[in-house]
Amino acid sequence: MPKNKDIKCVLIIGSGPIIIGQACEFDYSGTQSLRSLREDGIKTILINSNPATIMTDPSMADHVYLKPLTTKSIVGILKEHPEIDAVLPTMGGQTALNLCIEADEKGIWNDFNVKLIGVDIDAINICEDREKFKQLMGRINVPVAPAKTVTSYLQGKEVAQEFGFPLVIRASFTLGGGGAGFVHRAEDFDEMLTRGLEASPIHEVLIDKALLGWKEYELELLRDRNDNVVIICAIENMDPMGIHTGDSITVAPAMTLSDKTYQRMRDLAIKMMRSIGDFAGGCNVQFAVSPDEKEDIVAIEINPRVSRSSALASKATGYPIAKIATKLALGYNLDELDNQITQSTSALFEPSLDYVIVKIPRWNFDKFEGSDRTLGLQMKSVGEVMGIGRSFQEALHKATQSLEIKRNGLGADGKGYKDYDQIIDKLTNPSWDRVFVIYDAIQMGIPLSRIHEITKIDMWFLKQYEELLALDTEISKFEIDTLPKDLLLEAKQKGFADRQIAHMLDCFESDVYNKRDELGVNRVYKLVDTCAAEFKAETPYYYSTFEEGILSKDGEFYTSNESKVSDRKKIIVLGSGPNRIGQGIEFDYSCVHGVLAASECDYETIMINCNPETVSTDFDIADKLYFEPVFWEHIYDIIRHEKPEGVIVQLGGQTALKLAEKLDRYGIKIMGTSYESLDLAEDRGSFSKLLQENDIPYPDFGVAENADEALALADELDFPILVRPSYVLGGQGMKIVINKDELEEHVVDLLRKIPNNKLLLDHYLDGAIEAEADAICDGEDVYIIGIMEHIEPCGIHSGDSHALLPPFNLGDLVMEQIRDHTKKIALALNTVGLINIQFAIKDDKVFIIEANPRASRTVPFIAKAYKEPYVNYATKVMLGEKKVKDFKFNPKLDGYAIKKPVFSFDKFYNVNKQLGPEMKSTGESILFIDSLKDDDFYDLYSRRKMYLSK
Repeated sequence: MPKNKDIKCVLIIGSGPIIIGQACEFDYSGTQSLRSLREDGIKTILINSNPATIMTDPSMADHVYLKPLTTKSIVGILKEHPEIDAVLPTMGGQTALNLCIEADEKGIWNDFNVKLIGVDIDAINICEDREKFKQLMGRINVPVAPAKTVTSYLQGKEVAQEFGFPLVIRASFTLGGGGAGFVHRAEDFDEMLTRGLEASPIHEVLIDKALLGWKEYELELLRDRNDNVVIICAIENMDPMGIHTGDSITVAPAMTLSDKTYQRMRDLAIKMMRSIGDFAGGCNVQFAVSPDEKEDIVAIEINPRVSRSSALASKATGYPIAKIATKLALGYNLDELDNQITQSTSALFEPSLDYVIVKIPRWNFDKFEGSDRTLGLQMKSVGEVMGIGRSFQEALHKATQSLEIKRNGLGADGKGYKDYDQIIDKLTNPSWDRVFVIYDAIQMGIPLSRIHEITKIDMWFLKQYEELLALDTEISKFEIDTLPKDLLLEAKQKGFADRQIAHMLDCFESDVYNKRDELGVNRVYKLVDTCAAEFKAETPYYYSTFEEGILSKDGEFYTSNESKVSDRKKIIVLGSGPNRIGQGIEFDYSCVHGVLAASECDYETIMINCNPETVSTDFDIADKLYFEPVFWEHIYDIIRHEKPEGVIVQLGGQTALKLAEKLDRYGIKIMGTSYESLDLAEDRGSFSKLLQENDIPYPDFGVAENADEALALADELDFPILVRPSYVLGGQGMKIVINKDELEEHVVDLLRKIPNNKLLLDHYLDGAIEAEADAICDGEDVYIIGIMEHIEPCGIHSGDSHALLPPFNLGDLVMEQIRDHTKKIALALNTVGLINIQFAIKDDKVFIIEANPRASRTVPFIAKAYKEPYVNYATKVMLGEKKVKDFKFNPKLDGYAIKKPVFSFDKFYNVNKQLGPEMKSTGESILFIDSLKDDDFYDLYSRRKMYLSK
């Protein structure tokens, strides 16, 4: 059946600000969906309140409404656009589904004659209401865990008495496992039940018998109007039941499932999808499987929308689930659509993988002081990475190298745990670093059977670890000169980094790299092609691996490299790696715009990134995508292979910036601002000298390398003092101290966590106003794209502050100083591209807090508020294609735009919620107001006084 010709205009509901449990995977899905609709000539209207995403870029939809996600906003849009025929709510996570249900209950869709596509209300209600879901599964003979729904405290007590412990409590209609948890003992039950009832918007929880130790799987399905169903991907959780899938290490394809059980699981999933409603689109189904020979299957839940796993499955297989799900919602059938990667086969085709992917979550517990760091039913991770390899071991290593937590992979870096009790505790209470601790446990001699007994992780995975350790032990017997080629090749095929091999051999990383070069152990690149090379693929989406040379008929050894290098001039854009607090989706926005701008300048664009949730890792954004760790060894090999004109590091946050030194040392051209200038801005001593030479004020400061130096400095600087480590993002480790005891304690703690770091001590300007400016500079001219004033005082991290664009009460004298300082600093640093400068204003004098010559968190916010593509302009300046004076700047904003930070404290009980110099927000929204008399502004400004000590 071809597409429904009655649909000419579609409203898409976005997912709003990034929170734990709902991150930029929905930005990716929504962006794909918008592009899919526009391919069919359908008018698109988007509502989303998140300014940091590429999804809300004006180029993505015909009309973008940066409004709060409320039914009031929906009604306003429907009145303004009577041409809207349909709403697609499945691309915006739980937020969009909940808003869609609320609008339906209020009769809004009926009032405006808007049709729901991609799902139906009954399906949402059945899947979200735990009791209805359980009853439906009973009717279609799909096994579920024994469970009962309760809506009161008394009912809950009765169920607990009937089932016995351990139990699981799950709140209905929540996201990311909100309000969920295990109850092992009767004395913990009251608190968990109350928490679950409060977390559920309908005050309902499901209490079920805990399937502790069972294995967990997810299937991603698509269905069309003809009832054709394809299973795009089977994902196995390495962690057993009891850890939220968003916090689990996951593997595709499924590794430890017998074929017979997999076929049964497929049949159950298809039956479940067909039973929940008559709709065309995607869904995600989760199962538990008993860890014995019977392999009993129990259904956990079904989500009738694209999910976190859909983004992962799309990147893992190359099959764009959201794009195809959108086409199905329009009425197309699967057999009428092309496979997007091969462009010669049908979308009614289940992908097959000739590689393995491993996803590892990224946590930020250090930002939540006092938080419970054990993993459970409630999701706590803020991002994720994906590794692609020819084996589980290679993919696992690449994923661990992508995390950016100062580890080089599993083991072999001198950072493992050595204490037996600590290792056992971390295995028993699942921790964020358990993926590393398993290696340490095996190294210590703890038997696999004991590790399995504690963790319930399948023995197959543990044996993979054991093999890695055996290879580590074998290599350690050699020296760099005597290491045989076959052992070196095996280590690289199993994913060990050169740094790890250097640690085993007690030599330098460069020695290992040179040895590889000499022996011809080089990376080759393979295509992600959806079909295990069964058909020719047209899409340049690559991962690296190592392979044994094949003997040709001419008697020469050769390896097969599927990445062919063109003779076009090329630019590499370095991505920002996993999302974390302090470095989020705003850098994905910048990378996408950078790639598109370079393409407009006729460069072949090459993207390197390892985050499966992002638009920058979509296979058709750049001319070539390398899904690889943003890790020196991988980047250098790609650069040697592609030989680009240069590398853009300004758009990928601190991740990309940190690699500038290595690029410079190896003679690789950095596009835009040079490494010397980037380093000068980070080095507080040199930067302050630059400010002094330009007669620009800054707070008194000093640099200390130990506690004694810090205490001596305190006498010169006067308290309060702001202490911060250098080269960090998101205010990591920053703290304001008010006496010598606090100072000593914090300095000792910081140097323990970040050894050999220089600490910067500033006299804190108490009660000062904070402001910041973003600008584009070409080395000669400076254009200030925006100046923002923070509502919270100086000392609250800029990422956690409400910021107004333009400023609301800075006088002409202060504004003149800000403009003057910004231009002077941008030129003094020889900035070519973007720069962000932060100011403290006290007694009408403007002091410089810091300058960052790169894309900042606020650039997308300003671009959305003023409706101008500043990253596009800045990239063309970096490439030397344009000068600042070549652009006609024409910002448009009536009234003010407010950047509102959003926090995820509800995921962490008993956590310190106080704001300070270390960033804690996970996302942001944008609010437009006409005047300062607006109630929202008045409320925000009145709260400012809470933070002012005098």
